[in-house]
Formats: sequence, C-alpha cells, structure tokens
Amino acid sequence: MADQAGLLTCQGLSVHYGTRLVLDGVSVAFASGRLTALMGPNGCGKSTLLKAVMGIVRSQGIVTLGGAPVRSIPRRALATRIAWLPQDNHCPDYLTLAELVALGGYARERFLRGTSDADQRRFAQALRTVGLFDQARQQVNTLSGGQRQRAWIAMILAQDTGVVLLDEPVNHLDLRYQYAVLELIHALAAQHGKTVVCVLHDLNLAAAFADDVVLMQSGVVFAQGATRSVLTQANVQAVFDQPVDMLEWNGRQVCVPRRCA
Repeated sequence: MADQAGLLTCQGLSVHYGTRLVLDGVSVAFASGRLTALMGPNGCGKSTLLKAVMGIVRSQGIVTLGGAPVRSIPRRALATRIAWLPQDNHCPDYLTLAELVALGGYARERFLRGTSDADQRRFAQALRTVGLFDQARQQVNTLSGGQRQRAWIAMILAQDTGVVLLDEPVNHLDLRYQYAVLELIHALAAQHGKTVVCVLHDLNLAAAFADDVVLMQSGVVFAQGATRSVLTQANVQAVFDQPVDMLEWNGRQVCVPRRCA
C-alpha cells in the first residue's frame, strides 16, 4: 500500500497564462514508491503542472500532499518535502560538485547553523549514488553533460525529500546517459519509496522505466494509470496525431511510429 504521507494529488487544477488556458481542471494523483511519467505533445501543460504543484505559477484548484493543502505548508517546510528539478539549470563556473550538492541540503539546515557530520555523510552518499564521489572537488562546468545532469540529481538527493519532481531530466543526453539517469530515477521510487514524477517525451523510455503514465493533451488529462494500460496504440495515436504500432519485445511495449507518406 502506498505511503499516504507521500501521496501528491491535484484536484481541478487550472492555470491561465494571460487569457490562454494552459491547464483545464486537471485532477491526478501521484503515489509513493512509483515513478510516474508525464507525457504529451509540446505545449500540453506538462511543465506547467509541475510549476503549479510547486506554487511557481498561480493556479485554481487544490494540490495536497499527504492530505494537507500544499498552500498551507510554509515554503521552507515544503522544501523538506518536495524537490523540484526544472528543465534548465545553471550554477556559477567556480562552484564545485561538492558545493552544488551541499546546496540541496540547505532546506534542512537552520539559518547560519552550518553543516553537521550527518549532513556531510548525506552529501557524500548522494554523490556515491550517482557515481560521482571521486569528482566531488571538480568544478561543475568541467563535467560532461551526462555528469552534470547526474550532479543536479545528486543535489535533489541531498535535499532528501519524499516527493521528487523532474522536468525533462534526460533532455539533451545521449542514449547511454538517458538510461543511466532513468535507472537512477526509477531507483528513487522503487528502492527508496519516493514519489517521483518525471516529464518525458520518449514513449519507449517511459515504457521501459515508468510505473504509471499521465497522458496529457491540450491542458487536460487524456488518460492516466499503469503504463501498459495507458500507452496503447489508440491513446498514443489520438494524443500525438501520429500513426504508430505498439509492439511487444522482451516483455515490454515498444512504440514504432509509421511513416505518414
């Protein structure tokens, strides 16, 4: 049974950008111990949904975490419960990997308290988890693209929250690092019991790693549920307006787009 403390729900969530309706009454639940992929065409509202959960954009509706309205949770307390990794991340050139990861622990530290031995052990473990412990003293801007992405995920691990929201974490990564990063993200849910929500574009990556899928179209939820029940030929064709074949290979679904001409 899912941990109710990690249950994240959205009820009737709507967002306007000016006069444009971007989210239209979205209701969805994200369970602990599961990796949920948010999917759909560009501009369908995936990133906006994550921003609405975090309170970064103004929304109507209710977002709850463990049954409590997120709006009632002080921002500092919220940072100890939800971690968010946006699409684009930047840090000063001089920052080392260890310093970047330490930033993730600040949500759990009292003002001017400094870091404890327990904090330092948590930071070190985060680096070991992503396979970058030996690069701790290296400047972030000298890391490869795949290493940098894993570094940002290490920072999220150091924040040590029950809920993790990731917006296109494998964007711009080559095949090897896409799989390495998603293996790590899936482990956060499967092995550490976290509620993980991840925006993905690649249907085959979602089929390989996601426990659940929320398929969005034009600001609404078209389908949601277990990955195999959502990523059907009919659903994919309807949402993406693209003919596809959904095949079985080695026990998982594979999406093969058809040529239109």
